[in-house]
Amino acid sequence: MPVPYPARILVADDHAVVREGLRALFERQLDLQVTAEAVDGVEAVEKATAADIDLAILDVAMPKLTGLQAVREISRRRSDLPILLLSMYDREQYFFEAVAAGAAGYVLKRQADRDLIEACRAALRGESFIYPPALGRIMRRYLDRVERGEQPGGGPLTPRETQVVKLVAEGQSSHDIAEQLTISLKTVERHRANILDKLGMRDRVELTRYAIRAGLVEP
Repeated sequence: MPVPYPARILVADDHAVVREGLRALFERQLDLQVTAEAVDGVEAVEKATAADIDLAILDVAMPKLTGLQAVREISRRRSDLPILLLSMYDREQYFFEAVAAGAAGYVLKRQADRDLIEACRAALRGESFIYPPALGRIMRRYLDRVERGEQPGGGPLTPRETQVVKLVAEGQSSHDIAEQLTISLKTVERHRANILDKLGMRDRVELTRYAIRAGLVEP
């Protein structure tokens, strides 16, 4: 289906100043227009799947659902919608996970002025995008790991366990987590026990540090 002119874009980031900056960037483009905004991952999923959106731009680290989690859910509901991830983290882990989740590209926030418009146009053409300086390095490492029989992008935690870690790091209690995820308290406790065992950790403090390093929450 042809993309309308200008293309309608959803911008999802929990920082108002970032959303304002992106809106200002797109105001200079005739073929791209921000028509919706979201402040967290849950709202991003709702607006991406309910509104007339041609492209979604999601921050990696957002409340409620991370950008990666939101990508998976949006892709499940709207497989035709191209999605870009915007991040302050220059880590190959996020690129691999973004691609596996269904994202069309990965753009660094510090290079958004230079790369984001190109990334949007590429995604709308059905092409993939990753910030140029990292492409060669990432592909070399990816091929090396594939040759060794590894699965790049596959972390030790399941998507649900990753979601629990994020909520724990945000300071939510087990009761709050159970209510938000619509699961039992016993299931939450079982997830927490499995997570600590997989990661070799002991408590919430260590899980929070892990979540910060993994980009699930911001320091």
